[in-house]
Amino acid sequence: MQENEGADILETSPVSNGPWCKAPVTDVQFGPMRLHQDQLQVLLVFAKEDNQSNGFCWACEKAGFRCNIARTPESALECFLDKHHDIIIIDHRHSRYFDAEALCRSIRTTKPSENTVIIGVVRRHADREESSVLPLISAGFTRRYVENSNIMACYNELIQLKFGEVQAQFKLRACNSLFTALEKSQEAIEITSEDHVIQYVNPAFETVMGYQIGELIGKELTEVPINEKKADFLDTINSCIKIGKEWQGMYYAKKKNGDSIQQNVKILPVVGQGGKIRHYVSISRLCNDNNKAEKTCERVQAESQTDIQTCRHKDRRKGSLDVRSTTSRGSDGSSQRRHSSMARIHSMTIEAPITKVINIINAAQESSPMPVAEALDRVLEILRTTELYSPQLGTKDEDPHTSDLVGGLMTDGLRRLSGNEYILSAKQTHQVAGSLISPISLNDIPPRITQAMENEEHWDFDIFELEAATHKRPLVYLGLKIFARFGICEFLNCSESTLRSWLQVIEANYHSSNSYHNSTHSADVLHATAYFLSKERVKQTLDPIDEVAALIAATVHDVDHPGRTNSFLCNAGSELAILYNDTAVLESHHAALAFQLTTRDDKCNIFKNMERNEYRTLRQAIIDMVLATEMTKHFEHVNKFVNSINKPLAALEENGNNGDGESIKTVLTSPENRILIKRMLIKCADISNPCRPIEQCIEWAGRISEEYFAQTDEEKRQGLPVVMPVFDRNTCSIPKSQISFIDYFITDMFDAWDAFADLPNLMQHLDNNFKYWKGLDERKLRSLRPPPE
Repeated sequence: MQENEGADILETSPVSNGPWCKAPVTDVQFGPMRLHQDQLQVLLVFAKEDNQSNGFCWACEKAGFRCNIARTPESALECFLDKHHDIIIIDHRHSRYFDAEALCRSIRTTKPSENTVIIGVVRRHADREESSVLPLISAGFTRRYVENSNIMACYNELIQLKFGEVQAQFKLRACNSLFTALEKSQEAIEITSEDHVIQYVNPAFETVMGYQIGELIGKELTEVPINEKKADFLDTINSCIKIGKEWQGMYYAKKKNGDSIQQNVKILPVVGQGGKIRHYVSISRLCNDNNKAEKTCERVQAESQTDIQTCRHKDRRKGSLDVRSTTSRGSDGSSQRRHSSMARIHSMTIEAPITKVINIINAAQESSPMPVAEALDRVLEILRTTELYSPQLGTKDEDPHTSDLVGGLMTDGLRRLSGNEYILSAKQTHQVAGSLISPISLNDIPPRITQAMENEEHWDFDIFELEAATHKRPLVYLGLKIFARFGICEFLNCSESTLRSWLQVIEANYHSSNSYHNSTHSADVLHATAYFLSKERVKQTLDPIDEVAALIAATVHDVDHPGRTNSFLCNAGSELAILYNDTAVLESHHAALAFQLTTRDDKCNIFKNMERNEYRTLRQAIIDMVLATEMTKHFEHVNKFVNSINKPLAALEENGNNGDGESIKTVLTSPENRILIKRMLIKCADISNPCRPIEQCIEWAGRISEEYFAQTDEEKRQGLPVVMPVFDRNTCSIPKSQISFIDYFITDMFDAWDAFADLPNLMQHLDNNFKYWKGLDERKLRSLRPPPE
């Protein structure tokens, strides 16, 4: 031991030999960091030399630690500020020399003491009750040491401190370098607790978002409006990070001043105590040239909408949809960094087909050049939306007719509770009047009705002439003729009288009071279905059981229709809406009721002689086709048909495989594709009015408009939400409504169906009818016909 410059400070040097083991000076691993720990320095603060101070002094020498001894508080503080010791041991046994707790508090006020271990040596009182350590902790001591001057006891204490508290503090001291990196980073960094309470944001975050750190620390994320993420998007992120997976993607954030900015974001969960997630680290980078990115994103979205509604608003008429063309595009917007790929869906435990697609795209991105990677980012963003097949509309002001049609036909209402319930009971089915059950066969049909059905195999067949001849009961007569032509009784192994009884029961359960959804509409759809089934390509594709299913589905597809839309029934809290959980309400009811009516009485049970498995197959096909008429799935059915049927066939033709019957047959007859074809067939038959001859088209337009007018009237009477405000009988422009319907629903669907089934006459009618409505609209006329000259 040697005396230093001041009499109050002594310094010892470690010994180099002896039986004691020096604590090794080794590198310390701290996460991914490797740290080198210098020789430990210990400061002993003892007013007088005694056995205890000598014990610690000798223990330091044996352990290889540098040791200073201070005799007064002043010299101790001065020495510490000079040396920055790792351990300070203060004599707390003799208060008459100095106040140990006051000294400890003084040391703790200095910046270097933040990571220093301070030990208080206290007296041993064998005859006194154990005292609390809290006063020492409050003063800033790390722990206490009950006096024991045994050199081995002192040595063991120092070694335990080195590998315990000292090493922990050494690691914490290394965190300063990490915080320096965070503070200087140009990326915005936010750290939250497991409960999403903000714990830290760096200066870059403050700069980007416009907040001061004091405005954020301690606040829950929900208290600070710094994002514009929707609830379902947040759920997607949380489902990923809460199981310890990294989330990476892009979203819009809101600055303090209200401006929106697009950011590439990575969120990483950090596991801590107990193996649980204790923090979330969010790293954000602005998209380069953010304003340009936003404009580009808007333009790309607009282009996407235009592609989905191919040539929809060009002046008619283009040729059939070019199903051979496939659109490939990439975002030419912001030059995002490569690692801004859309979110990887690590959280899914069941690998659905869409997950496989996303994983394949993610893998492809890794080795793709920047433009391709950015285009794939856009693809992933689209794939993660819920409505993959529904075009995005503009604002309501741009095209209220289209908007209202979509609202009325493609949604299930506003889910708004109402005190007024619209009563529609599925139990009140109509019995067939006795006068209708008189024997009728094709040979017994009256001449006028026979004449009205003469050209039923042609597209220009006039259903309204048959309606008049049958006194609004066209379905039985047309059904008998068409079903006979297709051999339905033979397939079902049922008699003509059973079929006739069935047709009568079904027709009786259509509401003749409806202006549109009545048995004439059912007969019209049945006629269109039969016409499509006679087309060569369709005949090549479908089996006899498919034809039977299609004709039966067409017959029953709107049975017991109340003349109101699904949206109306949901808003009115109808019995059917409650029964079917506001989902495909009418279509589910039509399918269910059709089988109830059929099977409740043997006299009309056309299925009673079928083999069980064949009946189940037929039943499933009928239900699937009826449900396909629900308009909320319109774009899904059309797009699947185009991509699974039209494009593969077109590719075969382009490759010169016209004669390759096997390849074409494979496309046409796979079970999945046959389902798509049947759905498309009945969908086109169901809304084929714009493709009928002009007079029929006008009549149907008047009837559907009247039904929508009646619904709007009733909505106003009952105080329900008006789902299609443009269909107000006092203000509605029927030409505009027809133009919107053709633009939005008809054109692409019939282009695709024409490309498959070859229907030039229908497409010519569609062209003529569109021009007719357009001409009325250009003259500012709102009626079905121009005024008489």
